[in-house]
Amino acid sequence: MMKNYKYLFLLIFPFLITSCITTKDVRYMQPSESLVINEEGLIPYNVPVYRITKNDMLNLNIVTTPKGDAAQFYSSLNSSGANGGQALPGGGTAGVGSGGGSGPGGNVSFYFNGLKVDSNGDINIFGIGYIKAEGRTIEDLTKEIQDKVNENFQEGKSEVRLNTNGITYYILGDVETTGLTGEKVVHKNILTITEALAINGGMNRTVDRKNIVIHRKLPEGIKVAKIDLTREDIMNSPYYYVQNGDEIYLNTRAKSLNGFGKDPIQTLISGVSVITTALSIYLLLKNL
Repeated sequence: MMKNYKYLFLLIFPFLITSCITTKDVRYMQPSESLVINEEGLIPYNVPVYRITKNDMLNLNIVTTPKGDAAQFYSSLNSSGANGGQALPGGGTAGVGSGGGSGPGGNVSFYFNGLKVDSNGDINIFGIGYIKAEGRTIEDLTKEIQDKVNENFQEGKSEVRLNTNGITYYILGDVETTGLTGEKVVHKNILTITEALAINGGMNRTVDRKNIVIHRKLPEGIKVAKIDLTREDIMNSPYYYVQNGDEIYLNTRAKSLNGFGKDPIQTLISGVSVITTALSIYLLLKNL
């Protein structure tokens, strides 16, 4: 009888070993020979430039001198001190898209008052008209709007400030990452994926760190990429930096789906349960 148990254990033991999660599966940024560094031993930045796409929402503020009338010219609704605008010390503003009201599904005030990039890729600014926005950078579009403003007002008496509503990204995982999933907004110029995950508490052991999928919205379409957070050479990738509109998918590790691999105790309990069940079936069949 004990001999049969020994053979059964030897049969199941390799399965238990392969079902366990090792430190290589969960440790971030492990050394990689593929990591590119410069002559000074630093990792070069590879931050992609964000380009505006259709249906983007933009925030436009035109700041003027105390006696400037840009606010009244561009929008009486958003003039200095009115709803959606914000008075600045020593000057006035014409605010389009400013204000609070953020929550699940986006910023309500930003949606109704912001500049929307239409289906033609244009934005329509009251007092200026339509300007092509799709495929352009924020800096490039800001310069053109500033040139248009200077045509109506004395140069140096107004300043155009154009932005998105921060970096908005989305995380989607399994039922065990519900505290991490959802729409996220960060008001920063640069955001790495490790920062984005850290802000939201990090990932648990059920997430496959070697198979993170990112859907990136580009003017030409949606780009799908896979990254491995266990390798430090991910810092050379443009997908290491989160862009506005990114969708980050956290795939569940296969070892976690079969009941193994979440933690050593659970793996041991699951293994003992498998052995006990197998022995029970064996004894039942033997006594028939």
